[in-house]
Amino acid sequence: MNKMLTEPITAGDAAEGKRRFRIEGRNWTRTIVMLIVPALLILAGGYYWLTSGGSVSTDDAQIRQDIVSVSPQVAGQVVEVHVRNGARVKRGDLLFRIDPKPYRVALEQAQATLAAARLQTHVLQTTAAGTGGDITGAEANLAIKRSALGRQSALLKQGFTTRADYEDALNEVRSAETQLADARARAANASAAVVSSGEQPQIAQAQAAIDKAKLDLERTDVRAPMDGVIENADKLQVGQMAIQGIGMVSLVHSANAWVEANFKEKDLARMAPGQRAKVEVDAYGGEEFDAHVQSIGAGTGSEFSLLPAQNANGNWVKVTQRVPIRIVFDGKPSRPMIAGLSVTARVYLEDKKK
Repeated sequence: MNKMLTEPITAGDAAEGKRRFRIEGRNWTRTIVMLIVPALLILAGGYYWLTSGGSVSTDDAQIRQDIVSVSPQVAGQVVEVHVRNGARVKRGDLLFRIDPKPYRVALEQAQATLAAARLQTHVLQTTAAGTGGDITGAEANLAIKRSALGRQSALLKQGFTTRADYEDALNEVRSAETQLADARARAANASAAVVSSGEQPQIAQAQAAIDKAKLDLERTDVRAPMDGVIENADKLQVGQMAIQGIGMVSLVHSANAWVEANFKEKDLARMAPGQRAKVEVDAYGGEEFDAHVQSIGAGTGSEFSLLPAQNANGNWVKVTQRVPIRIVFDGKPSRPMIAGLSVTARVYLEDKKK
């Protein structure tokens, strides 16, 4: 034993020791790696299990904006175009103009009709005033005829006149009474044709025609109903016929963007307006934006489709429905939110926006 302790270490023994150390080191490394990987998997699984119930997400979501299809309220040929795609406009800015000449002519015709109605009204008023004089004259004539009849009656009783003269005087009284009745009838008709209070119907109708003509002429200038960005203006060309009620250009309200996210019906049990949300926009490399739930749809997407699903034959397959959730951004996003962009929306169920 003393010999072994005092025996010198050779080079071969040293090499053998180094080899054993390397082998033992690799064994320990392999053991540590084998322990760490399962531990990480367990930790990740535990974290997912603990947090998976705290939020729900969907990639069936898009950016939405208020889009107005601007259509003319009068028909005619487009003579001026003042906008192009991408142009920013303010409410009231002129977009395009329809040929106003036919509407100016219509306004002049309405004004002429009003003048004729006023002239006719003046004639009716003059006629009504003249019938008053006719009544006065008929009454005076009747008084004269009655006086003559009275004299003939007295003379007939005294024997100084004939029965024929008396009957002539009586006929003249009856004729005068008829003339008075006719004068009064004409006066009544003339008075009925003239409105005692308010405006004559003919004048009111003509004035209404003028107001409509002025409105139509004003509507030949088609203006922006709100602030926004012009789109679909390529088809708007000078010389094109504008049809009433047919959209000519689209106006996007760029200052008001939101997310329409379609969540599965099973996700709605714990969702409520005001909950915090995150919006990840695909176009910006998955950049996230703070948001919150504004409202939950009143019906599923299929209920508002053009042809809602019906089940009249009993062959029914249960399909998970999706409900539109409106999510609005907190403040103004740092990037432009373009209508139709695909996003991923995540709603934190237990966290409401303060």
